[in-house]
Amino acid sequence: MKIKPHTLSATEAARFIASGQLKSVQLVQSCLDHIAQTDDAIRAWAFLDPGAALAQAEACDTLRQKGLATGPLHGLPVALKDIIDTRDMPTQCGTPIFAGRQSEDDARIVELLREAGAVIMGKTVTTELAFVHANETRNPHNTEHSPGGSSSGSAAAVAAGHVPLAIGTQTNGSVIRPASFCGTFGFKPTRGTIPRTGVLQTSVSLDQIGTFARTLEDTAFLADAISAYDQRDRESFGHARPRMAKAAVEDPAMEPDIVWFNLPFNDRLAEDACEGLDGVMEILGERIKRMDPADQLSELVAVQARIHEYEIAQHQAQVFDTHWDQISDTLKPIITRARQISQTEYDDALAVKASAEAFFEDFFTEYDAILAPAAAGEALRFGSGTGDPIFCTLWTLAGLPCVTLPLLVGEAGLPIGVQLIGPAKKDDRLMRTARWLQQHIAAEAA
Repeated sequence: MKIKPHTLSATEAARFIASGQLKSVQLVQSCLDHIAQTDDAIRAWAFLDPGAALAQAEACDTLRQKGLATGPLHGLPVALKDIIDTRDMPTQCGTPIFAGRQSEDDARIVELLREAGAVIMGKTVTTELAFVHANETRNPHNTEHSPGGSSSGSAAAVAAGHVPLAIGTQTNGSVIRPASFCGTFGFKPTRGTIPRTGVLQTSVSLDQIGTFARTLEDTAFLADAISAYDQRDRESFGHARPRMAKAAVEDPAMEPDIVWFNLPFNDRLAEDACEGLDGVMEILGERIKRMDPADQLSELVAVQARIHEYEIAQHQAQVFDTHWDQISDTLKPIITRARQISQTEYDDALAVKASAEAFFEDFFTEYDAILAPAAAGEALRFGSGTGDPIFCTLWTLAGLPCVTLPLLVGEAGLPIGVQLIGPAKKDDRLMRTARWLQQHIAAEAA
């Protein structure tokens, strides 16, 4: 094979492996070689065991040689955010508190990955307890800049070509924003599509799992493989999921109707991001409607914060109580504030969240998708934080499926993503719309 295997998309690599033109060992070795050449500068990995990765790849190749059944991700390398439990690798959650921590069981999504034939490459760096305090990962496009957070290493690993696929989580903007900063595709399916058992719990009401890849189809391809019902996860729903990867290569039945909300916090957008999005809307023409929503919609930002802060303070109370001296000065004031939120305030926030879900259910009877920024602009300078998540907050609160497409470039030459949001549990519809948008923009640019 003339092309370097690590540069293949996941679906391309899967086809080559299935046809016998590529072995999993060759693909994994190519990824490991590229990691060795580049990760000293990027620092995407919290844990990597090359020998274990190659052993998994060899086992995959042996299965195929024996003519045994193989799964959709057979032999493909996948990276896991370092809050996802694995029985054979440490899960350290971006904090020295959990240094060397080893779980006895795999998370449910790791079980699904193994069943699908994936090679679990290792753990990617996350922020402290998957919240606000950044760790050492840098942006592959320019190492003087942040990759975003909290799924920092997952986005960076895909953008750097270390792996074709990676898994992250989002409680506010932790998949969509780093995907935007790093110039990858990022996808967060409807809440409850992917089970969370065995993943660090920061907010039982808001935590969601998402995927990173270098193509739209690949994000959906991975999401399909880890989507399942899990009765241990209270948000998991017990009926069939749409076939997202199939939809990602299909055209919509008719041209979609898309909405842009003129929200009060849109003034946080950088000028280059604003100009780029205006250009996208100009291309869309009559297919997009600018809308002034009710003031209550922007007030949902405070509701999300109240739920998130209250729940992380509750879920991780033992960690905060017993290791307060090891908590960063970035996180301490947030937890102190969170502990002042009353049960009544929390219950009221949950009621507003339910109202938001009902609002969007009605809204999407008339429209196919919402167009929104994925982030406020290009990646921040390293050391300036992980970026403003506000352009993801409303959709995460309501549990809606979201995808970001790397369509724009900012003044400094760094990527800027364009986000699409779709109706709950109709992730296939969102994928068709995203494909249409991507092709529509490309056709206009040609």
